[in-house]
Amino acid sequence: MLNIENLTNLTINVNLLKKISKFITKESRTGEIDVTICNNQTIQQYNQEYRGKDMPTDVLSFPMENDMIIGDIEMPLGSIVISADFVKTKATEFGHSNDDELSLLFIHGMLHLLGFDHEVDSGEMRKREEEIIHKFNLPKSLIIRTEEK
Repeated sequence: MLNIENLTNLTINVNLLKKISKFITKESRTGEIDVTICNNQTIQQYNQEYRGKDMPTDVLSFPMENDMIIGDIEMPLGSIVISADFVKTKATEFGHSNDDELSLLFIHGMLHLLGFDHEVDSGEMRKREEEIIHKFNLPKSLIIRTEEK
């Protein structure tokens, strides 16, 4: 189940995020996912508290340590925090919609919840991200954009 808390005025295509979530988790663990859309100030506080980095960022993922399903009860997979300010800025910068940018950040965060880590893997996260992006006809992934800088 996908729970979205929007603390901003960013319009969110909830149905698209649900479709992406369902597609990503169909082959993996399932569980409850909490998504918070906030401003740069709030995500900077999380980034400082949990990563020791005193600056805003685009997306943070907080996987649950022991996610599982007990009977019919879905245990939480984790939480994703996304900066609406980053969504708007990057969508404008790259010439695509806010929905596209939010979807890219959501995909990136979901893959981290599922244990992928592009900083240490051998391209597995990038490959999976590209498969999902292709399925939903989205623009370039965060990993690709970062590599092109």
